[in-house]
Amino acid sequence: MNGKKILFVSSELVPYLPENEVSLMSYETPRMVNSNGGQIRIFMPRYGNINERRHQLHEVIRLSGMNLVINDMDMPLIIKVASIPKERIQVYFIDNEEYFKRKATFTDENGTLFPDNDERAIFFAKGVVETVKKLNWSPDIIHVHGWMASLLPLYLKKLYADEPLFAESKIVTSVYGRSFEGELDEKMMSKIAFDGIPEEAISLLEKPTYNNLLKVAVDSSDAVILAAEELPEDLQEHIDKLDKPVLPYVSLQEFEEAYADFYTNKVLNATVK
Repeated sequence: MNGKKILFVSSELVPYLPENEVSLMSYETPRMVNSNGGQIRIFMPRYGNINERRHQLHEVIRLSGMNLVINDMDMPLIIKVASIPKERIQVYFIDNEEYFKRKATFTDENGTLFPDNDERAIFFAKGVVETVKKLNWSPDIIHVHGWMASLLPLYLKKLYADEPLFAESKIVTSVYGRSFEGELDEKMMSKIAFDGIPEEAISLLEKPTYNNLLKVAVDSSDAVILAAEELPEDLQEHIDKLDKPVLPYVSLQEFEEAYADFYTNKVLNATVK
C-alpha cells in the first residue's frame, strides 16, 4: 500500500461513536493502510451525539462556507476535523445544523428513522466530494462503509463523472449486515433525480430500503467487500450476479492481509465501469 492514496468514507467510526461492525472496520481498515505506508483521508458525518470537546473537533474555515443544493434547498456545508491521537489519523466531519445537530445518529428515542435520512445521505455524499475537490487530493481508492455513505458511489459515477480528480479512482463498497428496518422517504428517488442523475440508475430507490440502497451502491462500485458473515438473501443474490471483484467475508483477526491483497491485486487493476 506504500504511497497509495485511499479515501475512507463511513457512516460510523470509533472512537467517535459506539463500537459495532461498521464503526470498528471503518477504523481498523484505514489504520492498516496507514501503518503500511498508504496515505489516507477519512470522512464521516458530524452527528450531534459526538462530543466535540472531548474529541477536540474544530472547524476548518477554509473548507467550510459552501452551500450544497439538496432538493432545491441551499444547505450550508461545515467541515470540522479531529485527530485519533494514538494512530495520528485525521478525520474530517461533514456537518450541517439542520441535518446533524440532533443528539442521535439515525433514529429518534423511539427507534424511528429520522424522516430526512435520505437528504442527510445526499448531503453527506455531495459534501465529501466537494471537500475532497477543495483539498485537491486525488485518491487511488475510495472505500465506502455503512448505509449513510452508500450514495457516494452513485454520485461519483453519475453527477461527478467528468471530475478529473476522480478519473482514475476505484470505488470499493463494504457491505454489512447492520441495516435499518423500514424505508427512507418515499420521495428519495425524485430528490436524487433532481441532481440530474438518470432515473434508470436509481429505479431501485422507488422503494428505498437498506437492501436497495446497497444494491445501488455496489452497482456503481468497481469492487465489493462482504463485511459480514451473513447478508440478507436478496442482497447477496444481487452481489453474486455482479461482474466485478468481490472479496468474501474475512474476520477482523485476518482481514489485514486479505484487504491489502484485494486493494493491490484486484481493486487497483479493476476496469472502471
